[in-house]
Amino acid sequence: MKPGVGSIVIAVCLAIAGVLTGASLGVDFVTPAQLFGALVDSITQPQPDIISWRLQRVVGAFFVGFCLGIAGVIFQGAFRNPLAEPFLLGSAAGGSLGAALAILLPTAAVSSVGLPVMAFLGAWGATLTVLGISRFAKIDDAAGMLLVGIAVAALLGATRSMTTLVLSDETVSLQAMLSWTLGSLQTPMGATLALFGVLSFALLAVSMFLAKGLDILGFGEPTAQTMGMDVARFLGVALTIGALTTGLAVAWGGVLGFVGLVVPHMVRWWVGERHGPLLVHSALIGGGLLAALDGVSRALIPPSEIPLGLITAFMGAPFFLLLIVRRYR
Repeated sequence: MKPGVGSIVIAVCLAIAGVLTGASLGVDFVTPAQLFGALVDSITQPQPDIISWRLQRVVGAFFVGFCLGIAGVIFQGAFRNPLAEPFLLGSAAGGSLGAALAILLPTAAVSSVGLPVMAFLGAWGATLTVLGISRFAKIDDAAGMLLVGIAVAALLGATRSMTTLVLSDETVSLQAMLSWTLGSLQTPMGATLALFGVLSFALLAVSMFLAKGLDILGFGEPTAQTMGMDVARFLGVALTIGALTTGLAVAWGGVLGFVGLVVPHMVRWWVGERHGPLLVHSALIGGGLLAALDGVSRALIPPSEIPLGLITAFMGAPFFLLLIVRRYR
C-alpha cells in the first residue's frame, strides 16, 4: 500500500482501537461505552479507578510502544540491518543498572520519580558511552559501533548483577528488580503523563529530520559519502536521538524486548521502505499494540498480572525466528 493520508488514518484508528482494548481489559471487563460514560462522569464527579488508574496506565503503555516503534526504525535504518532493535547499543543494560540503583539505594527511592529518571539516565548514558568510545577509537562505521555496544552492554550487565547481589535484601527489592527487568510498566499520572506524551511527539518530530538521511544511508555508506553525507556525524546524531527515545521508553516500561524489532517490520510490509512514513506509522502501531497487550497482561490470570515483557517475548521471539529463516533462505 502506498503511504498517504488514508494509511495514516488507518494507523490512527488502529492506535485508538489498541488503547480502547487495553482500557477495556482487566480484572473487570469494561465496554467502550462504559469507558466513555465514566470519562464523561469524571468531569463532574470524583474519578473512578478505571479513569484514575487503568486509562492513564494504558495511555502510558501507548507512549512506551510509540517510542519503541520510533527507536526501532532509527536503529534499523542507521545499521542498515532489519534485525537491529532499540536495545542494540546497551540501552537495556544501562536502563537496568539505573533501575537497580533506584530500587536498591534508599536515597534514590525517596523520590517518586527516582526509578524512571534513573532508568532513563542509565539507558541514555550507556549509548552515549558507546558513541564516546567509538569516537575516541575513530570508529566511523555502524559495524564497529555495534561491537563496542556489545562490550559495553556486557560490562553494564555484570555491574547490575553485582549491584543487585551486594545491595539487595532478598525481599522487596529483589522482587521489584525482577519485575522491572521482565517489563513492568510504571504508571505516569496527570502532569507526568502529559509530559511523557509531549516528549514522545517531540522525539517523533525530531526523528522526521533523520528520514531523508536514513533513506540515503540505505544505499550503503560509500554511496552516501559520494552523495555528500558525513556518515560518521549523521550516525552519531541518529543514534543519539534513538538513544533518547529508547531511554524514555525504558524509563516507563522497563525492558520490553521485540517491540522495536517487530513493529517496524510489520509496518514496512505495509507502507514500504521510506523512513518518513515508516516512522509515523511505526509509532502509532507500536503504541496501539503495546496498549492492547497491557490489557491482555492484566486480563489473562486476574487478579494477578503477567509481566508485559513476557508477553512481548512470547509474541516477538517466533516472529524474530521467522525473519531469520526468511533472510537466510
